[in-house]
Amino acid sequence: MGDTKIFYATDIHGSERTFIKFLNAGKFYGVNVLLMGGDITGKMIVPIRDQGDGTYKSRLLGTEYILKTESEIQEIEKNIRFNGYYPYRVTETEKQELDANPQRVDELFSKLMIAATERWLHVAEERLRDTGIKCYITPGNDDRLEIDQAFEKSDFVVNPEGRVVQIDDYHEMISTGYVNMTPWKAPRDIPEEELQKKIDALTTQVKNMGNCIFNFHCPPFDSGLDAAPKLDANMKQVISPSGVVMAPAGSTSVRKAIEVHQPLLSLHGHIHESSGFKRIGRTLCLNPGSEYSEGVLRGAIVTLSKDKVKSYLLTRG
Repeated sequence: MGDTKIFYATDIHGSERTFIKFLNAGKFYGVNVLLMGGDITGKMIVPIRDQGDGTYKSRLLGTEYILKTESEIQEIEKNIRFNGYYPYRVTETEKQELDANPQRVDELFSKLMIAATERWLHVAEERLRDTGIKCYITPGNDDRLEIDQAFEKSDFVVNPEGRVVQIDDYHEMISTGYVNMTPWKAPRDIPEEELQKKIDALTTQVKNMGNCIFNFHCPPFDSGLDAAPKLDANMKQVISPSGVVMAPAGSTSVRKAIEVHQPLLSLHGHIHESSGFKRIGRTLCLNPGSEYSEGVLRGAIVTLSKDKVKSYLLTRG
């Protein structure tokens, strides 16, 4: 067996610009495996409002646009997707109805999210199917459970959540996008004891832990890969005279699993501000961080030989 080269990225939060960069990274870096570690969906619908006179209005990032042609509408839709949001053409009457019905907005949001995920998976299939590059995408804690159905329609992109997958002849990978509870109570936030059970159910299925990869969205607690701004009771950042106060926000269950099982490699995201590497025993842990809102893709290239991590490097571009 030759070396296996992995490109890992995470937390792109609906940014189509960074997703396309992720797909292009396979050929650019000459890797065998593309791995996305979670939080792939966007956070907001951006309406494109039909004015009834042949023009449309939309507001993106604080700027209002008057759109007079179909090409202008398509261009703003592209920009909306590139920035991690979901464009939606709507009449003023429907916009008012949506504003008055939060449940309908929530249902529309899920519909647009699923459709966008399906479209992304289709693009991945088109670009990667004949390249020999494997592609794994794990939903993260911010991703609604409904998007899992999009992966069920793909015969190429693999969602490895809750499974043991063999990425080559020697290396198994176990994955979960669930995390310990956050202040935002996201769709895949669960108590530590439940997360521990999920991890235990996976580790018992691993045949060779010494060559295993942990693909866990949440980083290990107090590892330096999980330092996030500390929040007060009003969900405001705590500020000291020296600046924003940071505090560990990772999972004790994830840390315990790494300490006990000592896999070869452990890949994490979730905390955008804490890119870096950390050794916990023999295990190399990493978090590439995220700058999706700037259209920047942070990632990590990891080269594996049969029994070791041969090399690793953080990327940004």
